Amino acid sequence: MGNSNAADRVIQDLRGLVAVADPGTRLPSVRELTTRHQASPVTVAEAIRQLVADGLIEARPGKGTFVAAPPHQRRAPDLSWQTVALGPRLPGEDELQALLALPPAGAIPLSGGYLDADLQPAAALGAALTRAARQPASWQRGPTEGRADLRAWFAREAGTGLRADDMVICPGGQAALSTALRALTAPGDALLVESPTYLGALAAARAAGLRVVPVPVDADGVLPDQLAAAFARTGARLFYCQPLYANPHGATLAGHRRAQVAAAVRDAGAFLIEDDYARDLTVDGEAPPPLAADDPDGHVVYLRSLTKSAAPGLRVAAIGARGPAGARLRSARLLDDFFVAGPLQQATLEFVTAPAWARHRRALRTALHTRREALLAALRRHLPALIPAAIPRGGLHLWTRLPDGTDDVALAAAAAADGVVVFPGRPWYAAEPPAPHLRLTYAAAPPDLMDEAVRRLARTLHRGTSR
Repeated sequence: MGNSNAADRVIQDLRGLVAVADPGTRLPSVRELTTRHQASPVTVAEAIRQLVADGLIEARPGKGTFVAAPPHQRRAPDLSWQTVALGPRLPGEDELQALLALPPAGAIPLSGGYLDADLQPAAALGAALTRAARQPASWQRGPTEGRADLRAWFAREAGTGLRADDMVICPGGQAALSTALRALTAPGDALLVESPTYLGALAAARAAGLRVVPVPVDADGVLPDQLAAAFARTGARLFYCQPLYANPHGATLAGHRRAQVAAAVRDAGAFLIEDDYARDLTVDGEAPPPLAADDPDGHVVYLRSLTKSAAPGLRVAAIGARGPAGARLRSARLLDDFFVAGPLQQATLEFVTAPAWARHRRALRTALHTRREALLAALRRHLPALIPAAIPRGGLHLWTRLPDGTDDVALAAAAAADGVVVFPGRPWYAAEPPAPHLRLTYAAAPPDLMDEAVRRLARTLHRGTSR
């Protein structure tokens, strides 16, 4: 009680002084206020902190406290110099931020790259992390390339082509991809990508100073003859692709093309980054093995993340390659952040080697099937022209063709105003898009909201085309 009364006395005293003094006037020192109010230095300091927070007092270290200028008299900060110092922004930053933005309240998300909270194994992950946090060894430094047992698990998942020593643990797939681009290329090099391709890959490539060269795809994946021609024309030594349920277009590289793509990469003396982000997102049938499983000479750089198939907060991925390429990947990761947090690695290993992982994958397969079918049913009712010609057998998205002449970016903005969040197709292309598209995600909203979401989208589209 005494301290509270003393603090109040100091505050009222200082408020009175501030009220009649000019801005910049020096106020009594802590020692003077301590003597005047019979208060402790701690009490006086707390009173001063409160008035500083209220904007009445300005504390100048080593000089004392002074009456602050009223807000309307304070000079607004001039940050314009930063425009010159920083130079132009990298292309694609705005689109990537929009892709990762949380949907506004009341909007139905048909966009996003992560599972809806209802599909995430939060309880199992929380229990695993709690147990890991209690183990003192998990807080120690550990190998810079990651735990050997976790690397071994990722290597087994990739097939027989990679060993634990070839892998390095990364804090998410985007970090792994950025590492690979930086380790295997130099600024100005050409990077071949599918067209369209993952937006995050385009952003990472541009940030690394690479020339991005698109290669056409169809329902069976990248066109091998076009890939070979792009290698010959550009002299590129790196091709980034997602052979399984590619984001955004959903195609899986057909069996008859796998050997042709491998031959194009081999003949160019190049590497192929296989982004196997959707290994656990199969909805129909069984997924083919990774390309890395049949790569005797080390052309495939294999990337596998658990974030898409588990939870956004499980920022654990692995990237691996054989030979000197693997050594460069490990060195590049060391420069970035030394190593991934030990408790997170321990929790991840416990989760993926426990029965909870198999249960989650089975439940996720069923849930994704239900949501995909709900979205397709809604499209049949309200927008049948947008149903894709080929339905992906896995992944999280549908790639829908819009009517010619539609501005997909403007449509996405108008749809957001109407309460449904979708993502335009244009940013997924490294060059001019051949036609307007939308990427519709079926994993971000529950199935009972799909009909209302597509109804809102249809209303927006019809309003735009009727003008």
